[in-house]
Amino acid sequence: MADTVDSRKGQETDRREIPADKRSRMEYLAGLLNRASEAYYAHDTEIMSNLEYDSLYDELRALEEETGFVMAGSPTVSVGYAAVEELPRVRHEKPMLSLDKTKSREDLADWLGDRTGLLSWKLDGLTVVLTYEGGRLARAVTRGNGEIGEEITANAAAFRNVPARIPFAGRLTLRGEAVIRYSDFDRINEELAQEAADRGTAESVLYKNPRNLCSGSVRQLDSAVTARRRVRFYAFSLVEAAEAPSENGEGGAGNGGAGDGGPDFGNSRLEQLRFLERQGFETVETAVVTRDSIAGQIQAFEDRIRDFDLPSDGLVLLLDDIAYGESLGRTAKFPRNAIAFKWADEQQETTLTEVEWSASRTGLINPVAIFEPVELEGTTVRRASVHNVSIVRALQLGIGDRITVYKANMIIPQIAENLTRSGTLQIPDQCPVCGGKTEIRREIDTEVLVCTNPECPAKKIKAFTLFASRSAMNIEGLSEMTLEKFIAEGFIHEFPDIYHLDRHRDSIVEMEGFGDKSYTRLMDSIEKSRHTTLPRLVYALGIAGIGAANARVLCDHFRDDLQALAAASAEELGQIEGIGPVLAGAVHAWFEEEKNTAMVSRLLQEVHPAQRSFRLSAGPAAAAAGAGGQEGPGPDAGQTAPGAGAEDMPAADAIAGKTFVVTGKVSHFPNRDALKEYIADRGGKVTGSVSAKTDYLINNDVSSTSSKNKKAAELGIPILSEEDFLQLAGDKEL
Repeated sequence: MADTVDSRKGQETDRREIPADKRSRMEYLAGLLNRASEAYYAHDTEIMSNLEYDSLYDELRALEEETGFVMAGSPTVSVGYAAVEELPRVRHEKPMLSLDKTKSREDLADWLGDRTGLLSWKLDGLTVVLTYEGGRLARAVTRGNGEIGEEITANAAAFRNVPARIPFAGRLTLRGEAVIRYSDFDRINEELAQEAADRGTAESVLYKNPRNLCSGSVRQLDSAVTARRRVRFYAFSLVEAAEAPSENGEGGAGNGGAGDGGPDFGNSRLEQLRFLERQGFETVETAVVTRDSIAGQIQAFEDRIRDFDLPSDGLVLLLDDIAYGESLGRTAKFPRNAIAFKWADEQQETTLTEVEWSASRTGLINPVAIFEPVELEGTTVRRASVHNVSIVRALQLGIGDRITVYKANMIIPQIAENLTRSGTLQIPDQCPVCGGKTEIRREIDTEVLVCTNPECPAKKIKAFTLFASRSAMNIEGLSEMTLEKFIAEGFIHEFPDIYHLDRHRDSIVEMEGFGDKSYTRLMDSIEKSRHTTLPRLVYALGIAGIGAANARVLCDHFRDDLQALAAASAEELGQIEGIGPVLAGAVHAWFEEEKNTAMVSRLLQEVHPAQRSFRLSAGPAAAAAGAGGQEGPGPDAGQTAPGAGAEDMPAADAIAGKTFVVTGKVSHFPNRDALKEYIADRGGKVTGSVSAKTDYLINNDVSSTSSKNKKAAELGIPILSEEDFLQLAGDKEL
């Protein structure tokens, strides 16, 4: 039926593509206006006049009205981050079934027959159902068990690319996959690790894969957390598109499997996807295939999987003909109009030569299979994690057994099968690190091996790793793997021992991965670390809850007097702005331990913190600013401490209270950490990613097309070279 204005109000807008230049302009305006609002309402500063703000706001609203498209987070709509105590359970209007699967390309071609199909990525994230009413997001629900899911509407509104408002004014329901890109996954893991370090947290916070991170991010009780995790949504199916009732109470006419009275899609699933794209949704990448072309398209997808930025565990083949597909019905478990294709894993046969039992900082001792090298998916593989005792026993492993190995999803080495199944492998009764007694424990129906020695050095690995980290003592070459070897050999028992590793030179140069050059570089780095600052040293001690920022707050307050810090009462510590009673108690308790103060005394015989210069305002307010608080320099800013010349004082006024992001190579500083420390010394804050709260991005390649530069440009954030930054800081010596 032909489109008419009366029965299909706004249909012309629904069908019209949003020009790329207009969408780009809308994204830029939304980011810039949000940053201006944040500065005005949260930080009591102005980055533009009211007149300029109103003019840009009107321009954005006009573009939204013209295109019928509103970005999530647009200042013209209010999308707050809501925290809830639990996620409500919601029953799906239509059950969400799993797909039948095959690994055979021939079976896939036979399944398609003479029909036309749509071949797309099978994204590996969390399936989400979105419902829009009146052009606005009304509800978002996870797949759950297929019958009942959890409502995550506030979280979905925080996804990076979900529109808050769309041109279609009726009821629209669609399904898609929420995912976190590999590039974002790596950055988020880095940010989580840095946040944990700043808190002084010893536990590992890293996620193993994007799917686990995405699942946890989408199901957060606080959608502000979801927003920080850079979750994206890719639509793969239209469930319903019903026109809003007209003034006489009747919906517009239409057909094509979209629901009663919906748009006409010409009986094509591809047209449904194109319709969703016109509404502003990103859809899964799709190729039209026939029996003759499907093999070539599968190969084209496979050729890209290793460098594809979205997590995927296969492909999906869907019949394009809506009516025919629905006429096929469903089985008890699967719909008959679609099928999943899983990559056929390349397998190689090899011989198990060893099982390495690796002790972790949590006390778990994990088995790792070592086997004769094989080529898999273009790389040489020698090792595969066996994860736990339950899997060892299920595989009935024994040294010398013939096994088959593969890469799960073409990435992670795994044992597929044990052809020999001798079952002769002995579970160790002693910890490989400390020699202490081990025991097998059952955790959530899984048997794991655990070291029972609370003083096992492996459990202290994290403390030594923190001590040597770039934000602490910055000892290059002292990686976690190297520390594990040194601890296992008995070279290191406490922090001061690191400065006496020269006593073990002969043993170290004979270790795998070492030699004279590696040993010399390590010793040079250790020697260099003897000259540091007190904030770095205090952070390196690993006091619970005291990360790099709080270590600086404490040292600023006591003007780099470690003796005064150690002698301070919990009450006095609790009065320091940014510390509070809990952290104060932790610091006081740590220094109350005689073994800790004795160790620090021995450490100070090896390490010599340099005395920093201070302004008179370097009390609580300035300390808070140095920790990333909102306070700027105090009323005494610009005055120097007694005995400090004005020429020694940092020109902090332009940096204090500002938030910076540092990326790319540096030339005026030894490394990026040195630049970050320079900023922190002047009361600034450094974060890992560009956001509306960022004041400046420092990148010597100001014209780079990197994601950080693009984001800064979208948000209207100045991009500075090192020279620009040093001019801002008023520092001409560097």
